[in-house]
Amino acid sequence: MNTILRKSILGIAGLTVAGGLAAGPLNHTDSTPTARDAAVTTTQTAGKLDTAALIPHGVQGNQSHIDLTDEQTANVKAIIAATKKAGMDERAAVVSIATALQESKLENLGHLGDRNDHDSQGLFQQRPSSGWGTVEQITDPEYSTTAFLKGLKQVDGWQDMPLTKAAQTVQVSAYPDHYAQWEQQAADLVAEHWNS
Repeated sequence: MNTILRKSILGIAGLTVAGGLAAGPLNHTDSTPTARDAAVTTTQTAGKLDTAALIPHGVQGNQSHIDLTDEQTANVKAIIAATKKAGMDERAAVVSIATALQESKLENLGHLGDRNDHDSQGLFQQRPSSGWGTVEQITDPEYSTTAFLKGLKQVDGWQDMPLTKAAQTVQVSAYPDHYAQWEQQAADLVAEHWNS
């Protein structure tokens, strides 16, 4: 077995032992959108997306909702813009926004000291020590969204998964079912802001 392949396999095994995919971003660099990513999966009524089409599996469990500040709304728009720039569809934006709602309540969090989960920061609570990027990068909404979406693109069949499973596969949270509670609000936000 050649040395590069052997090191790659050992590196993947080490990453798995260190905590799975949450230990850092997936290292797939192909950013070419697939036909499925580019497909429009929703219908529009008077310029607004159909919220029901954004939730193909229906919501799972009780849904949470928070009122957003102007800063949080700006972060929603930044996530949507980064999703479009990555060539991904509205469903990817729903998964991203629901994830950020769970991880940070759509606030671009810096280091929280003793209340922090290790060195997690930004909208998606990504960790510089796990390879997600520098503090400056992961506290940039476009960069952190793009990093999350790169991970999502590598999840085989994410489009057909319930939201919480797709998000959990990228994030590997200690609370894997908590993403589900934000699906309705995330879909509502995408419906409201995708075409704005």
